[in-house]
Amino acid sequence: MKCDRCGGTIEEGEERELYGRELCEDCYMDSISPSRMCDPWAEYSAKSFSEEGGSDSEVTETQAKILEILKASGGADRIALFEGLQKEGISIKPSDLEREIAALRHMKKLRGERREGKIFLRLW
Repeated sequence: MKCDRCGGTIEEGEERELYGRELCEDCYMDSISPSRMCDPWAEYSAKSFSEEGGSDSEVTETQAKILEILKASGGADRIALFEGLQKEGISIKPSDLEREIAALRHMKKLRGERREGKIFLRLW
């Protein structure tokens, strides 16, 4: 069986049905829980975590690479960021990149700004 969204192969019994479409687990999760850049609750949670002794500097390897790329470039659009991660040997799906960007946004590590009619990501 094939996923109706990404076209990937789904093993028998592993398919998920959503709105009449048969989806793989990844596409199903992306559909029911899309990433949100502006999420006050997530920002509050990140802030309270750091205040209660958690380190707001703890980021994943992928998030650290994203921050390195943005620091070196002074800002990048999503396509350039995606390509930069590929050059660094980090294979990531676009939907996963959006989740990483959203997490960094909630931690106030990066932000977006409009340049040349496009949205660029830059360090906070």
